[in-house]
Amino acid sequence: MSNSAVVGYKHKWLVLTVVLIAEMMDLLDSTIVNVAGPALAQKLHATSTDVEWVIGGYALALGSGLILGGRLGDRFGRRNMFLFGLVGFTLASLACAFAPTIASLIVLRFIQGFLGAMLLPQGFGLIREAFPPAEFGKAFAAYGPAFGLGGILGPIIGGFLIQANLFDLGWRAVFLVNLPIGIVATFLSVRFIQKSTADKTIKIDILGALLVIIASGLLVYPLIKGQEAGWPLWTYLMLIGSVVVFLLFARLESAAKKNGTTSLIDATIFKKRAYTLGLAGLGLYFAGFTGIYLILTLFLQFGEKFTSAEAGLGNIPIALGSAIGGTISGAFLAEKIGGRFTLQIGAVVQLLGIGLLWIALPGLSNFSIWQMVPALVVSGIGTGLIAAPIFDTILSTVEPQQSGSASGVLSAVQSVFSSVGVAIFGTVFFKYALLGQADVGFRSALIVQLVIVVLFVGFASVLPKRAQRN
Repeated sequence: MSNSAVVGYKHKWLVLTVVLIAEMMDLLDSTIVNVAGPALAQKLHATSTDVEWVIGGYALALGSGLILGGRLGDRFGRRNMFLFGLVGFTLASLACAFAPTIASLIVLRFIQGFLGAMLLPQGFGLIREAFPPAEFGKAFAAYGPAFGLGGILGPIIGGFLIQANLFDLGWRAVFLVNLPIGIVATFLSVRFIQKSTADKTIKIDILGALLVIIASGLLVYPLIKGQEAGWPLWTYLMLIGSVVVFLLFARLESAAKKNGTTSLIDATIFKKRAYTLGLAGLGLYFAGFTGIYLILTLFLQFGEKFTSAEAGLGNIPIALGSAIGGTISGAFLAEKIGGRFTLQIGAVVQLLGIGLLWIALPGLSNFSIWQMVPALVVSGIGTGLIAAPIFDTILSTVEPQQSGSASGVLSAVQSVFSSVGVAIFGTVFFKYALLGQADVGFRSALIVQLVIVVLFVGFASVLPKRAQRN
Protein backbone atom coordinates (compact mmCIF):
# COMPACT_ATOMS: atom_id res chain seq x y z
CA MET A 1 0.00 0.00 0.00
CA SER A 2 1.42 3.36 -1.00
CA ASN A 3 1.94 6.24 1.39
CA SER A 4 -0.64 8.31 -0.47
CA ALA A 5 -3.19 5.57 0.02
CA VAL A 6 -2.44 5.38 3.74
CA VAL A 7 -2.92 9.13 4.07
CA GLY A 8 -6.14 8.91 2.09
CA TYR A 9 -7.51 6.08 4.21
CA LYS A 10 -6.63 7.96 7.38
CA HIS A 11 -8.86 10.91 6.50
CA LYS A 12 -11.39 8.97 4.42
CA TRP A 13 -14.55 10.09 6.21
CA LEU A 14 -13.43 13.70 6.21
CA VAL A 15 -12.74 13.43 2.48
CA LEU A 16 -16.22 11.98 1.97
CA THR A 17 -17.75 14.83 3.99
CA VAL A 18 -15.90 17.51 2.02
CA VAL A 19 -16.87 15.96 -1.31
CA LEU A 20 -20.53 15.68 -0.31
CA ILE A 21 -20.66 19.25 1.02
CA ALA A 22 -19.10 20.65 -2.15
CA GLU A 23 -21.31 18.64 -4.45
CA MET A 24 -24.45 19.38 -2.42
CA MET A 25 -23.62 23.08 -2.85
CA ASP A 26 -23.47 22.49 -6.58
CA LEU A 27 -26.80 20.65 -6.64
CA LEU A 28 -28.41 23.11 -4.24
CA ASP A 29 -28.03 25.81 -6.86
CA SER A 30 -30.07 23.83 -9.36
CA THR A 31 -33.22 24.52 -7.31
CA ILE A 32 -32.43 27.36 -4.90
CA VAL A 33 -33.44 29.99 -7.49
CA ASN A 34 -36.87 28.41 -8.05
CA VAL A 35 -38.46 30.76 -5.51
CA ALA A 36 -36.71 33.91 -6.80
CA GLY A 37 -38.95 34.53 -9.82
CA PRO A 38 -41.06 37.39 -8.40
CA ALA A 39 -38.01 39.02 -6.81
CA LEU A 40 -36.11 38.92 -10.10
CA ALA A 41 -39.13 40.32 -11.92
CA GLN A 42 -39.37 43.19 -9.44
CA LYS A 43 -35.69 44.03 -9.00
CA LEU A 44 -34.18 43.18 -12.40
CA HIS A 45 -37.34 43.47 -14.53
CA ALA A 46 -37.03 39.82 -15.55
CA THR A 47 -39.61 38.37 -17.92
CA SER A 48 -40.99 34.84 -17.59
CA THR A 49 -38.50 33.73 -20.25
CA ASP A 50 -35.65 35.32 -18.31
CA VAL A 51 -36.67 33.38 -15.20
CA GLU A 52 -36.64 30.14 -17.21
CA TRP A 53 -33.11 30.94 -18.44
CA VAL A 54 -31.84 31.71 -14.93
CA ILE A 55 -33.11 28.31 -13.74
CA GLY A 56 -32.78 26.17 -16.86
CA GLY A 57 -29.54 27.70 -18.13
CA TYR A 58 -27.68 26.45 -15.07
CA ALA A 59 -28.91 22.88 -15.57
CA LEU A 60 -28.13 23.07 -19.30
CA ALA A 61 -24.53 24.20 -18.74
CA LEU A 62 -24.08 21.64 -15.98
CA GLY A 63 -25.37 18.77 -18.10
CA SER A 64 -23.53 19.64 -21.29
CA GLY A 65 -20.22 19.93 -19.43
CA LEU A 66 -20.35 16.83 -17.20
CA ILE A 67 -18.81 14.38 -19.66
CA LEU A 68 -15.99 16.81 -20.45
CA GLY A 69 -15.46 17.44 -16.72
CA GLY A 70 -15.02 13.73 -16.06
CA ARG A 71 -12.47 13.41 -18.85
CA LEU A 72 -10.53 16.45 -17.62
CA GLY A 73 -10.34 14.80 -14.21
CA ASP A 74 -8.65 11.80 -15.83
CA ARG A 75 -6.23 14.05 -17.68
CA PHE A 76 -5.25 16.58 -14.99
CA GLY A 77 -6.02 14.68 -11.79
CA ARG A 78 -9.28 14.48 -9.84
CA ARG A 79 -8.05 16.60 -6.94
CA ASN A 80 -6.84 19.37 -9.25
CA MET A 81 -10.11 19.51 -11.20
CA PHE A 82 -12.15 19.28 -7.98
CA LEU A 83 -10.34 22.31 -6.57
CA PHE A 84 -10.59 24.17 -9.88
CA GLY A 85 -14.33 23.55 -10.04
CA LEU A 86 -14.87 24.33 -6.36
CA VAL A 87 -12.99 27.65 -6.38
CA GLY A 88 -14.46 28.63 -9.75
CA PHE A 89 -17.99 27.76 -8.65
CA THR A 90 -17.61 29.79 -5.45
CA LEU A 91 -16.33 32.84 -7.36
CA ALA A 92 -19.10 32.48 -9.95
CA SER A 93 -21.66 32.40 -7.13
CA LEU A 94 -20.21 35.65 -5.79
CA ALA A 95 -20.43 37.19 -9.25
CA CYS A 96 -24.08 36.04 -9.59
CA ALA A 97 -24.90 37.74 -6.28
CA PHE A 98 -23.78 41.11 -7.65
CA ALA A 99 -25.11 40.76 -11.20
CA PRO A 100 -26.37 44.25 -12.22
CA THR A 101 -28.82 43.09 -14.91
CA ILE A 102 -30.88 40.03 -15.72
CA ALA A 103 -28.81 39.44 -18.86
CA SER A 104 -25.57 39.35 -16.89
CA LEU A 105 -27.15 37.02 -14.31
CA ILE A 106 -28.17 34.59 -17.05
CA VAL A 107 -24.63 34.57 -18.47
CA LEU A 108 -23.12 34.08 -15.02
CA ARG A 109 -25.52 31.21 -14.31
CA PHE A 110 -24.22 29.47 -17.43
CA ILE A 111 -20.66 29.96 -16.20
CA GLN A 112 -21.62 28.74 -12.73
CA GLY A 113 -23.25 25.62 -14.17
CA PHE A 114 -20.25 24.82 -16.37
CA LEU A 115 -17.85 25.16 -13.43
CA GLY A 116 -20.16 22.89 -11.47
CA ALA A 117 -19.70 20.35 -14.27
CA MET A 118 -15.95 20.45 -13.59
CA LEU A 119 -16.61 19.74 -9.90
CA LEU A 120 -19.33 17.07 -9.81
CA PRO A 121 -17.72 14.24 -11.82
CA GLN A 122 -14.65 14.14 -9.59
CA GLY A 123 -16.53 12.97 -6.49
CA PHE A 124 -16.69 9.25 -7.28
CA GLY A 125 -13.00 9.12 -8.16
CA LEU A 126 -11.90 10.98 -5.03
CA ILE A 127 -13.92 8.69 -2.81
CA ARG A 128 -12.52 5.61 -4.52
CA GLU A 129 -9.02 6.93 -3.88
CA ALA A 130 -9.74 7.67 -0.21
CA PHE A 131 -11.49 4.41 0.74
CA PRO A 132 -10.31 0.80 0.65
CA PRO A 133 -12.38 -1.33 -1.78
CA ALA A 134 -14.13 -3.18 1.05
CA GLU A 135 -15.72 0.11 2.21
CA PHE A 136 -16.85 1.49 -1.17
CA GLY A 137 -20.43 0.44 -0.45
CA LYS A 138 -20.59 2.38 2.82
CA ALA A 139 -19.14 5.49 1.20
CA PHE A 140 -21.37 5.52 -1.88
CA ALA A 141 -24.47 4.77 0.23
CA ALA A 142 -24.30 8.40 1.40
CA TYR A 143 -24.46 9.74 -2.14
CA GLY A 144 -28.16 9.21 -2.84
CA PRO A 145 -29.53 10.92 0.30
CA ALA A 146 -27.03 13.79 -0.06
CA PHE A 147 -27.99 14.44 -3.68
CA GLY A 148 -31.69 14.28 -2.89
CA LEU A 149 -31.25 16.57 0.10
CA GLY A 150 -29.44 19.15 -2.03
CA GLY A 151 -32.38 19.46 -4.44
CA ILE A 152 -35.03 19.43 -1.73
CA LEU A 153 -33.36 22.05 0.47
CA GLY A 154 -32.88 24.47 -2.42
CA PRO A 155 -36.36 26.08 -2.55
CA ILE A 156 -36.71 26.01 1.25
CA ILE A 157 -33.38 27.73 1.94
CA GLY A 158 -33.83 30.10 -0.99
CA GLY A 159 -37.31 31.09 0.16
CA PHE A 160 -36.23 31.96 3.68
CA LEU A 161 -33.14 33.87 2.52
CA ILE A 162 -35.20 36.03 0.18
CA GLN A 163 -37.92 36.55 2.78
CA ALA A 164 -35.42 37.46 5.52
CA ASN A 165 -33.88 40.08 3.22
CA LEU A 166 -30.74 40.28 5.37
CA PHE A 167 -28.85 43.53 4.79
CA ASP A 168 -31.40 44.29 2.07
CA LEU A 169 -29.80 41.63 -0.14
CA GLY A 170 -33.06 40.01 -1.24
CA TRP A 171 -32.54 37.43 -4.01
CA ARG A 172 -28.77 38.02 -4.01
CA ALA A 173 -28.48 36.13 -0.72
CA VAL A 174 -29.29 32.80 -2.43
CA PHE A 175 -25.91 33.02 -4.17
CA LEU A 176 -23.92 34.47 -1.29
CA VAL A 177 -24.78 31.45 0.85
CA ASN A 178 -22.26 29.53 -1.27
CA LEU A 179 -19.38 31.81 -0.25
CA PRO A 180 -18.68 30.53 3.31
CA ILE A 181 -19.42 26.94 2.25
CA GLY A 182 -17.04 27.21 -0.68
CA ILE A 183 -14.25 28.77 1.39
CA VAL A 184 -14.45 26.10 4.10
CA ALA A 185 -14.69 23.27 1.56
CA THR A 186 -11.68 24.63 -0.35
CA PHE A 187 -9.56 24.84 2.81
CA LEU A 188 -10.46 21.29 3.86
CA SER A 189 -9.88 19.99 0.33
CA VAL A 190 -6.39 21.45 0.15
CA ARG A 191 -5.59 20.12 3.60
CA PHE A 192 -7.01 16.60 3.49
CA ILE A 193 -7.70 15.40 -0.08
CA GLN A 194 -4.65 13.53 -1.31
CA LYS A 195 -3.07 14.37 -4.64
CA SER A 196 -4.36 12.16 -7.43
CA THR A 197 -2.50 10.86 -10.45
CA ALA A 198 -2.90 12.69 -13.75
CA ASP A 199 -2.77 10.70 -16.98
CA LYS A 200 -1.02 13.02 -19.40
CA THR A 201 -1.35 10.51 -22.22
CA ILE A 202 -5.08 11.27 -22.44
CA LYS A 203 -6.02 13.73 -25.16
CA ILE A 204 -9.20 15.72 -24.70
CA ASP A 205 -11.77 15.36 -27.46
CA ILE A 206 -12.54 19.05 -27.87
CA LEU A 207 -14.70 18.51 -30.96
CA GLY A 208 -16.82 15.94 -29.13
CA ALA A 209 -17.27 18.27 -26.16
CA LEU A 210 -18.32 21.12 -28.45
CA LEU A 211 -20.83 18.91 -30.23
CA VAL A 212 -22.46 17.97 -26.91
CA ILE A 213 -22.72 21.65 -25.93
CA ILE A 214 -24.09 22.67 -29.35
CA ALA A 215 -26.62 19.84 -29.45
CA SER A 216 -27.82 20.62 -25.92
CA GLY A 217 -28.20 24.31 -26.77
CA LEU A 218 -30.10 23.53 -29.98
CA LEU A 219 -32.49 21.43 -27.91
CA VAL A 220 -33.18 23.81 -25.03
CA TYR A 221 -33.04 27.27 -26.67
CA PRO A 222 -36.11 26.90 -28.92
CA LEU A 223 -38.09 25.27 -26.08
CA ILE A 224 -37.54 28.34 -23.91
CA LYS A 225 -37.86 31.02 -26.61
CA GLY A 226 -40.47 29.30 -28.78
CA GLN A 227 -43.60 30.47 -26.94
CA GLU A 228 -42.39 34.07 -26.76
CA ALA A 229 -41.46 34.08 -30.47
CA GLY A 230 -44.67 32.38 -31.62
CA TRP A 231 -42.99 29.11 -32.67
CA PRO A 232 -41.53 30.23 -36.01
CA LEU A 233 -39.80 27.84 -38.43
CA TRP A 234 -36.35 28.32 -36.87
CA THR A 235 -37.49 26.78 -33.58
CA TYR A 236 -38.37 23.49 -35.32
CA LEU A 237 -35.20 23.56 -37.39
CA MET A 238 -33.12 23.94 -34.22
CA LEU A 239 -34.86 20.96 -32.60
CA ILE A 240 -34.17 18.84 -35.68
CA GLY A 241 -30.60 20.13 -35.71
CA SER A 242 -30.17 19.02 -32.11
CA VAL A 243 -30.97 15.42 -33.04
CA VAL A 244 -28.62 15.59 -36.03
CA VAL A 245 -25.71 16.92 -33.92
CA PHE A 246 -26.27 14.33 -31.19
CA LEU A 247 -26.19 11.57 -33.84
CA LEU A 248 -23.02 13.08 -35.33
CA PHE A 249 -21.43 13.08 -31.88
CA ALA A 250 -22.27 9.39 -31.38
CA ARG A 251 -20.88 8.57 -34.83
CA LEU A 252 -17.61 10.39 -34.20
CA GLU A 253 -17.18 8.77 -30.77
CA SER A 254 -17.76 5.34 -32.31
CA ALA A 255 -15.20 6.06 -35.04
CA ALA A 256 -12.68 7.25 -32.44
CA LYS A 257 -13.00 3.98 -30.53
CA LYS A 258 -12.49 1.93 -33.71
CA ASN A 259 -9.40 4.00 -34.60
CA GLY A 260 -7.96 3.59 -31.13
CA THR A 261 -8.01 7.33 -30.38
CA THR A 262 -9.28 8.97 -27.19
CA SER A 263 -13.01 9.65 -27.07
CA LEU A 264 -15.22 11.31 -24.48
CA ILE A 265 -17.42 8.25 -24.08
CA ASP A 266 -17.62 4.63 -25.17
CA ALA A 267 -20.22 4.94 -27.93
CA THR A 268 -20.87 1.17 -27.95
CA ILE A 269 -23.13 1.66 -24.93
CA PHE A 270 -25.80 2.91 -27.33
CA LYS A 271 -25.85 -0.50 -29.03
CA LYS A 272 -27.47 -1.81 -25.86
CA ARG A 273 -31.17 -1.40 -26.61
CA ALA A 274 -32.23 -1.56 -22.97
CA TYR A 275 -29.66 1.08 -21.99
CA THR A 276 -30.63 3.49 -24.78
CA LEU A 277 -34.37 3.22 -24.09
CA GLY A 278 -33.70 3.36 -20.36
CA LEU A 279 -31.73 6.55 -20.99
CA ALA A 280 -34.77 8.03 -22.72
CA GLY A 281 -36.92 7.03 -19.76
CA LEU A 282 -34.50 8.67 -17.34
CA GLY A 283 -34.60 11.88 -19.39
CA LEU A 284 -38.39 11.88 -19.25
CA TYR A 285 -38.39 11.24 -15.51
CA PHE A 286 -36.10 14.14 -14.68
CA ALA A 287 -37.81 16.50 -17.14
CA GLY A 288 -41.13 15.78 -15.42
CA PHE A 289 -39.72 15.75 -11.89
CA THR A 290 -37.91 19.09 -12.29
CA GLY A 291 -40.66 20.74 -14.29
CA ILE A 292 -43.75 19.93 -12.24
CA TYR A 293 -42.19 20.82 -8.89
CA LEU A 294 -40.91 24.10 -10.33
CA ILE A 295 -44.47 24.85 -11.46
CA LEU A 296 -45.74 24.18 -7.94
CA THR A 297 -43.44 26.91 -6.62
CA LEU A 298 -44.36 29.31 -9.44
CA PHE A 299 -48.07 28.65 -8.93
CA LEU A 300 -47.86 29.41 -5.22
CA GLN A 301 -46.00 32.67 -5.88
CA PHE A 302 -47.56 33.99 -9.08
CA GLY A 303 -51.04 32.50 -8.61
CA GLU A 304 -51.57 32.54 -4.85
CA LYS A 305 -49.15 35.38 -4.00
CA PHE A 306 -47.27 33.28 -1.46
CA THR A 307 -44.06 34.78 -0.13
CA SER A 308 -40.81 33.11 -1.14
CA ALA A 309 -40.54 31.46 2.30
CA GLU A 310 -44.12 30.15 2.13
CA ALA A 311 -43.54 28.80 -1.37
CA GLY A 312 -40.38 27.10 -0.16
CA LEU A 313 -42.29 25.41 2.65
CA GLY A 314 -44.74 24.16 0.03
CA ASN A 315 -42.02 21.72 -1.05
CA ILE A 316 -41.88 19.99 2.33
CA PRO A 317 -44.76 17.53 1.59
CA ILE A 318 -42.89 16.47 -1.56
CA ALA A 319 -39.69 16.04 0.43
CA LEU A 320 -41.51 13.95 3.03
CA GLY A 321 -43.10 11.77 0.36
CA SER A 322 -39.79 11.35 -1.49
CA ALA A 323 -38.09 10.25 1.73
CA ILE A 324 -40.82 7.66 2.35
CA GLY A 325 -40.75 6.38 -1.23
CA GLY A 326 -36.96 6.27 -1.36
CA THR A 327 -36.78 4.38 1.93
CA ILE A 328 -39.35 1.81 0.83
CA SER A 329 -37.71 1.36 -2.55
CA GLY A 330 -34.10 1.34 -1.42
CA ALA A 331 -34.59 -0.72 1.73
CA PHE A 332 -36.40 -3.72 0.30
CA LEU A 333 -38.82 -3.18 -2.59
CA ALA A 334 -36.30 -3.02 -5.46
CA GLU A 335 -34.49 -6.10 -4.16
CA LYS A 336 -37.70 -8.01 -3.52
CA ILE A 337 -39.62 -7.43 -6.77
CA GLY A 338 -36.89 -5.99 -8.99
CA GLY A 339 -35.99 -2.56 -10.38
CA ARG A 340 -38.33 -2.60 -13.38
CA PHE A 341 -41.47 -3.29 -11.37
CA THR A 342 -40.44 -0.79 -8.70
CA LEU A 343 -40.07 1.91 -11.37
CA GLN A 344 -43.48 1.07 -12.80
CA ILE A 345 -45.12 1.06 -9.35
CA GLY A 346 -43.53 4.46 -8.70
CA ALA A 347 -44.98 5.74 -11.96
CA VAL A 348 -48.46 4.49 -11.05
CA VAL A 349 -48.21 6.24 -7.67
CA GLN A 350 -47.15 9.42 -9.48
CA LEU A 351 -50.22 9.12 -11.73
CA LEU A 352 -52.36 8.87 -8.59
CA GLY A 353 -50.64 12.01 -7.28
CA ILE A 354 -51.40 13.84 -10.53
CA GLY A 355 -55.07 12.90 -10.22
CA LEU A 356 -55.20 14.09 -6.61
CA LEU A 357 -53.51 17.38 -7.55
CA TRP A 358 -56.06 17.92 -10.30
CA ILE A 359 -58.91 17.43 -7.82
CA ALA A 360 -57.21 19.72 -5.28
CA LEU A 361 -57.14 22.60 -7.80
CA PRO A 362 -60.77 23.63 -8.30
CA GLY A 363 -59.71 27.26 -8.76
CA LEU A 364 -57.93 30.18 -7.12
CA SER A 365 -60.73 31.15 -4.75
CA ASN A 366 -60.50 30.05 -1.11
CA PHE A 367 -57.24 28.26 -1.82
CA SER A 368 -55.29 26.61 1.00
CA ILE A 369 -51.98 24.76 0.67
CA TRP A 370 -53.39 22.12 2.99
CA GLN A 371 -55.79 20.93 0.29
CA MET A 372 -52.76 20.03 -1.82
CA VAL A 373 -50.67 18.36 0.90
CA PRO A 374 -52.06 14.78 0.51
CA ALA A 375 -51.56 14.95 -3.26
CA LEU A 376 -48.02 16.30 -2.90
CA VAL A 377 -47.07 13.58 -0.42
CA VAL A 378 -48.40 10.87 -2.76
CA SER A 379 -46.59 12.43 -5.72
CA GLY A 380 -43.41 12.59 -3.65
CA ILE A 381 -43.71 8.91 -2.73
CA GLY A 382 -43.90 8.05 -6.43
CA THR A 383 -40.85 10.18 -7.09
CA GLY A 384 -38.89 8.48 -4.30
CA LEU A 385 -39.85 5.00 -5.48
CA ILE A 386 -38.34 5.78 -8.89
CA ALA A 387 -35.30 7.76 -7.77
CA ALA A 388 -33.73 4.98 -5.71
CA PRO A 389 -33.44 2.18 -8.34
CA ILE A 390 -33.41 4.03 -11.67
CA PHE A 391 -29.64 4.58 -12.06
CA ASP A 392 -28.68 1.12 -10.82
CA THR A 393 -31.26 -0.61 -13.03
CA ILE A 394 -30.21 1.23 -16.19
CA LEU A 395 -26.47 0.85 -15.53
CA SER A 396 -26.93 -2.89 -15.07
CA THR A 397 -27.69 -3.18 -18.80
CA VAL A 398 -24.09 -2.41 -19.84
CA GLU A 399 -20.82 -4.26 -19.34
CA PRO A 400 -18.68 -3.45 -16.27
CA GLN A 401 -15.99 -1.82 -18.41
CA GLN A 402 -18.63 0.48 -19.92
CA SER A 403 -19.99 1.69 -16.58
CA GLY A 404 -17.84 4.84 -16.49
CA SER A 405 -19.09 6.15 -19.82
CA ALA A 406 -22.62 4.93 -19.16
CA SER A 407 -22.88 6.69 -15.78
CA GLY A 408 -21.39 9.89 -17.22
CA VAL A 409 -23.99 9.95 -19.99
CA LEU A 410 -26.77 9.27 -17.47
CA SER A 411 -25.67 12.24 -15.34
CA ALA A 412 -25.47 14.49 -18.39
CA VAL A 413 -28.93 13.45 -19.62
CA GLN A 414 -30.31 14.02 -16.12
CA SER A 415 -29.13 17.65 -16.08
CA VAL A 416 -29.90 18.50 -19.71
CA PHE A 417 -33.41 17.09 -19.51
CA SER A 418 -33.97 18.88 -16.22
CA SER A 419 -33.37 22.03 -18.26
CA VAL A 420 -35.76 20.73 -20.92
CA GLY A 421 -38.36 20.21 -18.18
CA VAL A 422 -37.94 23.81 -17.00
CA ALA A 423 -38.41 25.01 -20.57
CA ILE A 424 -41.48 22.93 -21.42
CA PHE A 425 -43.33 23.28 -18.12
CA GLY A 426 -42.40 26.94 -17.80
CA THR A 427 -43.75 27.67 -21.28
CA VAL A 428 -47.01 25.86 -20.58
CA PHE A 429 -47.51 27.52 -17.19
CA PHE A 430 -46.66 31.11 -18.15
CA LYS A 431 -48.89 30.93 -21.23
CA TYR A 432 -51.83 31.12 -18.83
CA ALA A 433 -50.27 32.61 -15.70
CA LEU A 434 -49.44 35.86 -17.51
CA LEU A 435 -53.15 36.14 -18.29
CA GLY A 436 -54.04 35.77 -14.61
CA GLN A 437 -54.95 32.09 -14.96
CA ALA A 438 -52.25 30.42 -12.91
CA ASP A 439 -54.60 27.57 -11.95
CA VAL A 440 -55.20 26.78 -15.63
CA GLY A 441 -51.45 26.88 -16.18
CA PHE A 442 -50.93 24.40 -13.36
CA ARG A 443 -53.63 22.09 -14.73
CA SER A 444 -52.03 22.24 -18.20
CA ALA A 445 -48.67 21.35 -16.64
CA LEU A 446 -50.32 18.36 -14.95
CA ILE A 447 -51.51 17.11 -18.35
CA VAL A 448 -47.93 17.33 -19.66
CA GLN A 449 -46.74 15.43 -16.58
CA LEU A 450 -49.41 12.78 -17.19
CA VAL A 451 -48.13 12.19 -20.73
CA ILE A 452 -44.52 12.06 -19.54
CA VAL A 453 -45.24 9.50 -16.81
CA VAL A 454 -47.19 7.26 -19.21
CA LEU A 455 -44.28 7.37 -21.67
CA PHE A 456 -41.89 6.62 -18.83
CA VAL A 457 -43.81 3.43 -18.01
CA GLY A 458 -43.33 2.30 -21.61
CA PHE A 459 -39.58 2.92 -21.61
CA ALA A 460 -39.18 1.29 -18.20
CA SER A 461 -40.78 -1.90 -19.51
CA VAL A 462 -37.66 -2.72 -21.59
CA LEU A 463 -35.37 -2.68 -18.55
CA PRO A 464 -34.36 -5.94 -16.83
CA LYS A 465 -36.59 -7.15 -14.01
CA ARG A 466 -33.62 -6.94 -11.67
CA ALA A 467 -30.32 -5.10 -11.79
CA GLN A 468 -27.88 -7.53 -13.40
CA ARG A 469 -24.69 -7.94 -11.39
CA ASN A 470 -21.93 -8.74 -13.87
